[in-house]
Amino acid sequence: MTELDLTGVFPAMTTPFASDGSIDHETLAENVRRLEEAGVAGLVPVGSTGESATMTHDEHVEVVETTVEAVEDVPVIAGSGSNSTREALELSRRSAEVGADGLLLISPYYNKPEQAGLADHYRTVADEVDVPQIVYNVPSRTGRNIEPETAAELAEHENIVGYKAASGDLGQISEVVERTRGEEFAVLSGDDALTLPVLSVGGVGTISVTANVEPERTVAMVEAALDGDYDRARELHHELGPLNRHLFVETNPIPVKAAVEMRGHAPGALRPPLTELREENAAELRRILDELDAAREESLGAAAGAE
Repeated sequence: MTELDLTGVFPAMTTPFASDGSIDHETLAENVRRLEEAGVAGLVPVGSTGESATMTHDEHVEVVETTVEAVEDVPVIAGSGSNSTREALELSRRSAEVGADGLLLISPYYNKPEQAGLADHYRTVADEVDVPQIVYNVPSRTGRNIEPETAAELAEHENIVGYKAASGDLGQISEVVERTRGEEFAVLSGDDALTLPVLSVGGVGTISVTANVEPERTVAMVEAALDGDYDRARELHHELGPLNRHLFVETNPIPVKAAVEMRGHAPGALRPPLTELREENAAELRRILDELDAAREESLGAAAGAE
């Protein structure tokens, strides 16, 4: 198994769709290059933000393949989870076959397995697919929490190298870090509003929605925290705060796809049953983006004046 450095920012990429609902592979490739140039540590296609729930398996693998072909130097970590162990295994195998460097597996949703079932699910995929894998805990979507004890048990498997923490429970996330300190195991924030706190208790990075829109600021914040410059990290955390919150004012990825479109990076089309961002929320999003743009221009002007 190749090693995978999970330090830094990994955008949970949106999937651009054409007006007829087909995948816009050209724009996808452009966004891969844009994000890589912004300094991210890796890319995560076809997760929840990438609308994997409404893709066929073939489409899913095609998005991974496009991302792999467009990227230059950073790893691609493909979402490959399912509530069916058999389907997760198939998607994981196929994603690895087209070049994914790692896999992100959401815990089985809807059927709500017990902790033993969750552990068996992850071990089955890790035993069969020899690439680094990240356990993804997001109880708000799955209806089941991966307990810290289960995470620690899974960390003992050589192919399970990380944990995406999106429970919103900082105490639990801290316990996962504590329980896995003796393993080669990385804890990543899965909630942009909590990235800085997660880093403060031992997390090493983030799988970020906000990084689709503000990759440079997100990278700067994470790098500052990892370097121990918490004054700068806090400044950027609060600068990004309104955007972090507003990107979840409606179901993800509705707001982030609107934001990416407002920035001119990709069409904002969504696949049903997701709907367009409501008008009042779109207006507030535009205001937040305008403020971030103005702050960037002011900062650039100040830097130029100091030269």
